[in-house]
Amino acid sequence: MTIDLEALYTDLHRHPELSFQETRTAGIAAAHLRDLGLEVEEGVGITGVVGMLRNGDGPVVWARADMDALPVAELTGLSYASTATGIDPAGDTVPIMHACGHDMHVTAMIGAVEKLVASRDDWSGTLVVLIQPAEEFGAGARAMLDAGILDRYPKPDVVLGQHVTPLAAGTVGMRPGPQMSAADGLTVTLHGRGGHGSRPHTTIDPVVMAAATVMRLQTIPSREVDPKEIGVVTVGSIHSGTKSNIIPAEAKLEISLRYATDEMREQVMANVERIVRAEAAASGAESEPEIRVDFTLPPTHNHAEATARVTAAIDRALGEGTVIDPGMFTGSEDVSWFARDSGAPLVFWFWGGVDPAEFAAAAEKGTLASDIPSNHSPYFAPVPHPTIEVGVTAMAAAVREFMA
Repeated sequence: MTIDLEALYTDLHRHPELSFQETRTAGIAAAHLRDLGLEVEEGVGITGVVGMLRNGDGPVVWARADMDALPVAELTGLSYASTATGIDPAGDTVPIMHACGHDMHVTAMIGAVEKLVASRDDWSGTLVVLIQPAEEFGAGARAMLDAGILDRYPKPDVVLGQHVTPLAAGTVGMRPGPQMSAADGLTVTLHGRGGHGSRPHTTIDPVVMAAATVMRLQTIPSREVDPKEIGVVTVGSIHSGTKSNIIPAEAKLEISLRYATDEMREQVMANVERIVRAEAAASGAESEPEIRVDFTLPPTHNHAEATARVTAAIDRALGEGTVIDPGMFTGSEDVSWFARDSGAPLVFWFWGGVDPAEFAAAAEKGTLASDIPSNHSPYFAPVPHPTIEVGVTAMAAAVREFMA
């Protein structure tokens, strides 16, 4: 029986789950993989799923799709829009939405496996399917690896992955070398001395310290990174204080760092630490600030030869010129851990999810940034067709390229 992929997609979109809470999604994916004849293991890296299809001698391909959603309130107005809520790691009730398209990733992977199973007489090798949790935490790939999948499953000859993005549906974006930046998430705690708002001279104000630190951090990309290189420093949140007339004792900054290379990571991290400590000293802080690395994501670096093969395979399957070079994305991914830990080449690509006519109209007006919702927007939702079909065909063609 053919799987109704549109129904699967709309169901997953309607029922998103937060990172490491994807029990329903994992169960649905696991059930489909079992029905297709794969050996399936659940609960890998908390909520991850691994499916394996042995189809004779030949290469081993790992194909990965992530499945977690985001704490975003959906505003798309779709008939299958999410109204779900959940509990975040801080214990707060938050809205949940598939604002990054991971529902489409799972759908396309299930469709690709179905296509590969139906054509198994035409290829030979072992397919390992990874339905990964917690990409949005930057922790799911690491959790699955730490759970020992490299010990229990054959090591890959290549790792494949794909991500839906605001390109025109029918377009695939891929390039050799750097495809996505590396990233670190930091939490910085600045220690001051609290007191009454009317007596600031008796305190060490961490709010002022935080403000000075935020401004100074912006000089890293503008004054310390070569303009030809990528170095992004974003302070995404500041938390301090409870009332207007109380000077608090501490302030917390949550910082996102992005870079294309490991060398740039070392430079930016060192500069952040220097500035944070110097601003604390300049404010007269009596305790050193705390700098905690919450997660680290390596650069997504596509293997040149393997990428050329996948590009040719997708062009053959979908039409010459389907694959374009989208440039490097400063977003980050944790899929690289599978390739890094196994020593296998990685090929990771994007495929479009925007109605082609809408995309063309916005491009003509020069309003792509304002008119076309991007990943993580409350308005982001790929059109089901031809997005599903292109994602299925691209992944199946890439797998078969290494197993023909």
